[in-house]
Amino acid sequence: MQLLRSTTSIIGIMFSACLLLYTGASSLAIAKDFKIAIVDPQSVIEKSKAGSRALATLKEHAQARENVLKADQKELEDLQSELKKSEASKDKGFQQKQEIFTRKFQEFQKRGQEYQRELGTKQKELVQEYMKKIETATGAVAKRHGFAMVIDKGSETTLKIVLYSQRGLDITNEVVKEFDKRYK
Repeated sequence: MQLLRSTTSIIGIMFSACLLLYTGASSLAIAKDFKIAIVDPQSVIEKSKAGSRALATLKEHAQARENVLKADQKELEDLQSELKKSEASKDKGFQQKQEIFTRKFQEFQKRGQEYQRELGTKQKELVQEYMKKIETATGAVAKRHGFAMVIDKGSETTLKIVLYSQRGLDITNEVVKEFDKRYK
């Protein structure tokens, strides 16, 4: 009885080893045909014609908002200067000027927060829209070259996903060309 259990255990171990060797060999064959590439979506947006136009539009929008805030800031600085003069000369209108300054300062802060939210929303929408387009262009390049997987390279400003890659795996420039061909 003891011998039968030992023999059964040995046969089980040998079967498992053979199965492991067989699946390992087939995995190696699959891995040999498994091609991977990397792409930098941020570079695709920046280098493509449509992407750079969209970024320029976003930048113009942000610049216009920044100009409004700078004008508001200048007005606040002027009011603050008047306040100091009124306080020093014990002007009767000091209290009224201080209230105006406080109200305008609060409006300035509120406007700045609104602009930040607005800009963040526009930027998020742009990224979402362009990521779909980048995925389509990347898919076309991947199919053309037989890549089974394309990984987002990431960047210093986003999450850096690829820590190392061999030369020739980065298909970003080809994706930019495909992107330009599809989205003018």
